[in-house]
Amino acid sequence: MMKSIVEEKLVSFKTLEQKVFKYVCELGREITRIMLENYDGELAEGRDKSQYRDKGKRITTIKTVYGEVSYARRVYQTKLEDGRNAHVYLLDEAMHMEKIGLISTNLAEKIAMTVTESPYRVTADIISETCGQSISHAGAWDLVQRLGERISAEEEHAVKQMEAGQAEGKKEIPVLFEEMDGVWLCMQGKDHKKQKKQELKVFTMYEGWEVGNKESRLVNKVMLAGMESSSLFHEKREALIEKTYNVDEIQQRVLNGDGGSWIREPYDPETIFQLDRFHIYQEIKRKLKEKEAQKAVTELFEAKQIDQMLEYIRIYADSVASEDEADKRSRDAGKLLEYLSNNKEGLLPWKERGIKIPEAKAGIVYRNMGVQENQNCTAVTLRMKHRRMRWSENGANNMAKALYRKENRELTETIERYTDGLVFTMQMQEAVKCLSAAKAPKKDGKGNPYAETLRHHMPLLDAMQTAARKAFREAFV
Repeated sequence: MMKSIVEEKLVSFKTLEQKVFKYVCELGREITRIMLENYDGELAEGRDKSQYRDKGKRITTIKTVYGEVSYARRVYQTKLEDGRNAHVYLLDEAMHMEKIGLISTNLAEKIAMTVTESPYRVTADIISETCGQSISHAGAWDLVQRLGERISAEEEHAVKQMEAGQAEGKKEIPVLFEEMDGVWLCMQGKDHKKQKKQELKVFTMYEGWEVGNKESRLVNKVMLAGMESSSLFHEKREALIEKTYNVDEIQQRVLNGDGGSWIREPYDPETIFQLDRFHIYQEIKRKLKEKEAQKAVTELFEAKQIDQMLEYIRIYADSVASEDEADKRSRDAGKLLEYLSNNKEGLLPWKERGIKIPEAKAGIVYRNMGVQENQNCTAVTLRMKHRRMRWSENGANNMAKALYRKENRELTETIERYTDGLVFTMQMQEAVKCLSAAKAPKKDGKGNPYAETLRHHMPLLDAMQTAARKAFREAFV
């Protein structure tokens, strides 16, 4: 058949591919329907009939990567512990379909992975074009909101465990490196009107760097992000640490940040703090507009002449002082001086201060810190900034949760916890067998140039007529 089609050029490969894909999706939906309905039947036979009274079947639909599958499942009347009547679906309970809605794990994963790379509308188009399932941008948005809310609930549970002294962390390490920064996002209200920017908080922890890795790969990097208040964010951050490590065995914690008060306030004085070098250079460039002054301050900083650098900025600020209110050079230089002076103890990296910390474990090396800005870009900024994007506070928070879980390589696992159900007791072969069990009379193929080619036995064509086989026949026969 294929040879005849190709030689006579009646169907292009593109068309062939589209038609086959459509048919396979139809077939997949049919198989899934059979499997679900058969599983529902097994549950009906094995139930406690005194507890669950069969009240008939109801039609519902689940979204999958190959389209929407409509199937019938039984609803049962039962009594709750308080004596009230309730209606339940044993199939839904067994398959855990109440977790995130009637959507398959595979489809949820595909939507979530796509939406962390592309806007909601683009995601909807990609899913609709590559799957047998059409979704709207609102549908993609809704899934991210549900997912983000559940991740937030997990974080809050970890906080409660920590406060109750039930943290799960057991791993022992000598040193923990921590970095934090904020990413400012454009915001909007319910009426989509522009609002002032808000800060998304981002945290990264790691154990060091891999020995001999030219890419400076971090060892056991874990991230956290969210729009929470600083106090709640720090609770979640500490809970994340205690969920991973035995904190009593951590001998030294090292913190790298931009000097913001919200970053440093909750930390123990024994924590080594260093000011992030990216932000130092950034502030020098922003606050000193004259290139000569920028160069002089930078050279003094890199020469580790901290006192001389601060004195230079002080003298410069006095020298450019002006009564002209439009001239902000002196004021900006004063702000730079204040910023660097307030973080003076952290201006030099910890390795350049002669600080001794516990030795690294085998396979790990300790280097100068300053990875947060790059982590921000990779995990958050590329998706949530630029392209004139604006966010609601909840929308930004939920997207951030999905993004950091993806960066931690936990997004798929997280989705599976909310969508995955039990394994079918019915085997796939049985479903296929059901599809081709009954025979139907062959069509004479009148009017079809490939009738003779198709007259030999083909189970899917010869079997009982169904919607899936009807679609196949319409496409090819």
